[in-house]
Amino acid sequence: MAAAQPIAITAASSIPAHFEVWEDPQGQADIAQVTRLADDQWVSVPSGSATYGITPSAYWLRFTLSNRTAEPLNLVAELAYSQLDDVVFHVVSGGDVVEEFRTGDTRPFYPRQIDHPNMLLRLDLPAGESQTVYVRARTAGSMILPLHVWRANDFFSAASNEQKLHFFYYGSLTVIILINLAVFLTLREKLYLYYALAITGYLLFFASTKGFSFQLLYPDAPSLHARALLVSMPILALFSVLFCRELLKIPTHSPKLDIAIRAMIVFEVINFIAALTLGYNAAIMLSAFSALVFFSLLFVAGPITWAAGVRAGAFFTIAWTPLTIGVLATAGRSLGFFPENFMTEHAMQIGSGLEAFILTLALADRLYREREEKILAQADSLRKEKARSEAQNQLAEAMTHDCVTGLPNRNRFERMVNDQLKRDPSGHYMVGVARITRLDEINRTLGLSRSDRLLRRLAGEMTRLANQLPILHRPQQGQERSELVYQLSGDSFGVLVNANKVTDDFAELNKALRRLAEPISLDNLAIELHPKFGAASYPMHGDNAALLLRNAHVGMEIAPHGPFETGFYSPDLDIYSESRLTLMSDLREALQENRTELYYQPKLCLETGAVIGVEALIRWHHPERGWVFPADFIPLAEETGVITQLTRWAIERGIRDLADLSAEFPGLTVSINISARDLGSGQLKRLIASALRRHDLAAERLTLELTETAAMEDPERGLVALAELAETGIQISIDDFGSGYSSLSYLRQLPANELKLDRSLIEDVDSSESSRVIVKTAVNMAHTLSYRVVAEGVERESTARLLRDLGCDRLQGFWLCRPLPLGEVRGWLAQYPASLARLTRAKPGRG
Repeated sequence: MAAAQPIAITAASSIPAHFEVWEDPQGQADIAQVTRLADDQWVSVPSGSATYGITPSAYWLRFTLSNRTAEPLNLVAELAYSQLDDVVFHVVSGGDVVEEFRTGDTRPFYPRQIDHPNMLLRLDLPAGESQTVYVRARTAGSMILPLHVWRANDFFSAASNEQKLHFFYYGSLTVIILINLAVFLTLREKLYLYYALAITGYLLFFASTKGFSFQLLYPDAPSLHARALLVSMPILALFSVLFCRELLKIPTHSPKLDIAIRAMIVFEVINFIAALTLGYNAAIMLSAFSALVFFSLLFVAGPITWAAGVRAGAFFTIAWTPLTIGVLATAGRSLGFFPENFMTEHAMQIGSGLEAFILTLALADRLYREREEKILAQADSLRKEKARSEAQNQLAEAMTHDCVTGLPNRNRFERMVNDQLKRDPSGHYMVGVARITRLDEINRTLGLSRSDRLLRRLAGEMTRLANQLPILHRPQQGQERSELVYQLSGDSFGVLVNANKVTDDFAELNKALRRLAEPISLDNLAIELHPKFGAASYPMHGDNAALLLRNAHVGMEIAPHGPFETGFYSPDLDIYSESRLTLMSDLREALQENRTELYYQPKLCLETGAVIGVEALIRWHHPERGWVFPADFIPLAEETGVITQLTRWAIERGIRDLADLSAEFPGLTVSINISARDLGSGQLKRLIASALRRHDLAAERLTLELTETAAMEDPERGLVALAELAETGIQISIDDFGSGYSSLSYLRQLPANELKLDRSLIEDVDSSESSRVIVKTAVNMAHTLSYRVVAEGVERESTARLLRDLGCDRLQGFWLCRPLPLGEVRGWLAQYPASLARLTRAKPGRG
């Protein structure tokens, strides 16, 4: 057997790659024949990279790796070109083929040894040994063979850095697309739509040529991958020509040039059809010819219109020059005219990035000048922008403070308490809660408007009294306003007491609480509030805010007060502890014996009037307690860890039921709730993949819902887990949005597809202008982040219609249908009233 010139691997960090190549014109040779070839039949490629253009031949590469170190090596051999159709790696050691690995973009993406678009082989090379690698490559496109040999750690580091640059580029293009779509939807000028679609073509083209779309979107459809690449080229060309014609006003300033432009438009339509029907080789040659023609045409269009006095012609000329150079370099590389190097590989991406940036400046300049001529319209736009900014501020305020009293909410209180306990773990603190027991009666008697005035007055009195109590903890976080009293719910309030500062046996605190118990005057009425007070002590009664709050509420309800106004928690009086343990034990048993059920609540698409999915909601009928509400056992399951078993059961049952419904309702999706514990378990992705595979369902038909609070419990770990799930195609939904405290910058990073507005945001949207502004702002923000918006808890048709007009995408609630068991929801779906489709009529389009 002929031995290839070895690649000696020493302790040095870099590994110089070179190989020998042999052309197989017929493409019929196998490994046994190739290993018997004489050395003089092989051609040396000392640079480690070769380009042969479009050729029907197969090419064999040969290189020997020699470990000259004292340690075994973990290596990666890389053909750094993702468009090779068929690649077979053969590893030969001691005259025998010890490994064979087949890959290429005409095969399904998985299983590959490394999750990366390029053609890669992993090698374990013992110390002092050598192995010869033979690689057979064949492709219908350009034969480009850049070989790199890496230490595994170096490869993954370099791949990570390269992917960051790629996805920064893709992210920049996506932002440009979204901005221009937003401008198009605002101004209804097709110029911005053409530009957004042209950039979309670039995005699809580069994602396809680099193999990322194959890797992430359709790894099991190599034929679709090939067509996506072919289709992207006429798309970017067609809409680039349309954009150029509109931007430069060619029909007005250069009628003769417009004839050529229109001919190019017709040609690109034909090219698009050819990309769908012709063979790959013919289609790629036609697209290469198209690129040379249309880039040349647009290259001269800029100077011609510039000379005709069109200001945009100057921008276009400057922008199109680097892109044209990049296209020529890329086309020359593909056809074998130019060598494989960094510039020829990335020239078109660099040029397109510069072109996109410059043309974005051109559009901005055009927009500025148009706005300058429409002063009244600009003033109206500024007024709208001010209202939008105020609404966003209101939304941020609503997520962290109660909208009635302005007090910080429960999530903010829990965060403050937990942070303080971490800073001072050896301290002595007390969580105090107050509940206005007559609030429901007051609401029914006085109405919500007067009741809200009462709550605001009460909040002001609480804050005034709290400022007089030095024993209350004052957060030192630089807030603009002092945060001493927190609103935990509609009728409950909380404070944190630093017990180490108490020197009067709580006399001042009791005095303040007695003041709160006095009647409040409102509209000449003396209203008795009948407040109750409870407290729990750290560290005796709990080591976190949630447990301390729970125990403070228990103390408020059941503990005797004695000389104090406050009921202090005592484990001896806690009647819920045994019940909680028994309930969780019963739930485990019910899950094991499959005695729990899933009910399904339909989800309506406001765009089409169709039911597009269902949300799975767990129901449990206890043999002794009867129906147990989810609110009674799910929080306990979260605390005890039973939630992971519950989620596993819900996913298995929900996917099985969806498969059952699919025979009659093939487009239906299912949403299943998960918790922060599920994200941290590490088993969720494997469990879902197994269930989907077993029932032959696509990942896109499953939506995982988690609350914004759960998503933020462990942000770094949660982002990683969610990203891994999203990469499989599973849809991610942020549930109960607006009910808790969220970092908008963090939510922006979530790989989510859907945002569900909490029912508290929409329950009074019919009657409250501020609620409508908040909901509209939330919808606009979600759409900007490419989220679908779902409103839950819709109970009236008027609410549904208003949400539709505000831009909401989907809804669910009792107005549409209550949660039903599988059999009943099947019947409901079959008899779904077509009259509901009228909701979608006369709906304003969003583009």
